[in-house]
Amino acid sequence: MAKIKWGVIGTAHIAKKCTIPGMKMAEDCELYAIAGRSLEKAQSFCKEFGFQKAYGSYDELIADKDVQAVYIPLPNHLHLEWVKKALNAGKHVICEKPLALTAADAKEMFETAEKNGVFLMEAYAYLHSPYVESLKKDLKEGIIGEVDYIESAFLTQGYEEDIRLYKDMGGGAMYDLGCYCTSMILSLIDSEPDYVKAQAEFSDLGVDNVTSAIIRFKNGVRAALNVGMILGKNNGSRYDSLYIHGSKGSIRSEVEYNQQGKLSYRIFVGNKVIKRKIKVPQNYSLEIAQMCKCINGEETPHVTKEFSIKNAELIDKVMNEIGY
Repeated sequence: MAKIKWGVIGTAHIAKKCTIPGMKMAEDCELYAIAGRSLEKAQSFCKEFGFQKAYGSYDELIADKDVQAVYIPLPNHLHLEWVKKALNAGKHVICEKPLALTAADAKEMFETAEKNGVFLMEAYAYLHSPYVESLKKDLKEGIIGEVDYIESAFLTQGYEEDIRLYKDMGGGAMYDLGCYCTSMILSLIDSEPDYVKAQAEFSDLGVDNVTSAIIRFKNGVRAALNVGMILGKNNGSRYDSLYIHGSKGSIRSEVEYNQQGKLSYRIFVGNKVIKRKIKVPQNYSLEIAQMCKCINGEETPHVTKEFSIKNAELIDKVMNEIGY
């Protein structure tokens, strides 16, 4: 396959610590250009990671005709603007989760991608993991029988200062963490949501510190999620969990989202406990490599348009319930 020239719009922490290292490992990915809010910041990324070009504005990178694909890790409220700009310039795009603050915005982005004949994929790196594929395989093969309940939780520290604290930047626990839980639940349940009930505790700045939701699907399966930014202050604390109950048994996992290495989950059937052990590469490298295959005509996006819109619609329902 041909090497794909990638540009990165923004110098966010997730880009520096997760996605760009993944890009360096991904087959057929060429680190071509980086843009920051200042040229100095972009140049520091050039030096650290080996990009060929540095730009002091996002528009300059988008105008570079050699850039084929763009990764966007900007704050949530900037996604719509910069995704559309990149798509309209003929660039393929991977944009950080949540792709959009509303399902209407997500639909607008995908319509723009289709109009310009390019790919758009939402960045749920963990959904590319063989860990998730193993979970899906066990459920499909009926190892715990018919699934009737799924519970997902994701809690992180309570921040002293962070973009997630501000409503005008699309902050809050549901947008930042809840989108992981809804996407995990939707990836495991093949049905449409029937109703959603949710409550939240809000900060003085108007974002949800904690949100809990119950979801009933049309096939009768129920799901619950709990997310929050409450564990200490800027100390890296987090709690992730997944529980799946079926007619014959259950599955339990405490693996954090987007992890790599030797991961495991436990299956409980009667008096028997089965421990699944899966070797997982760096998820972000899998995500970028998959988009490269799409651009080279070998695959279509693993995180599909239909899935991202369905997930955005579910998040909309939760946000409407809590009064965000």
